[in-house]
Amino acid sequence: MSTFVQKPAEVEKKWILIDAEGLVVGRLATIIAMHLRGKHKATYTPHVDDGDNVIVINAEKVVFTGKKYADKKYYWHTGYPGGIKERTARQIIEGRFPERVLEKAVERMIPRGPLGRRQMKNLRVYPGTNHPHEAQQPVALDVASLNSKNTRSA
Repeated sequence: MSTFVQKPAEVEKKWILIDAEGLVVGRLATIIAMHLRGKHKATYTPHVDDGDNVIVINAEKVVFTGKKYADKKYYWHTGYPGGIKERTARQIIEGRFPERVLEKAVERMIPRGPLGRRQMKNLRVYPGTNHPHEAQQPVALDVASLNSKNTRSA
């Protein structure tokens, strides 16, 4: 019995389309990260990029649970002394690039390093319903039906 190791030339990538409208950010990010890494496949190999290409539409309509929409803070540093800055999730979603909330959530679930950066390039997030990947014939993945907790109940 030998251990199966997939080679980069043997990888078959699919295209997956996810509609993020009304989905909880963290739960959606875990599903996206799992598909980007390829952990849902039987041929998963940790050091090979064998994940799928993921397209996310309606990223501006994601939701948070609890009071995270108003209270969750995203920090960054300008590089200058005293240059720590912060924005709330609400400011980002209502701002110019609302898809960054979901991109950051997924990015922080992917391992850091060259392989993680390559896997993040397989993620395409769009704030609205339009995307330029119709030619790839993506298969829709209904995340809301996977678990009742994936959508926020009022």
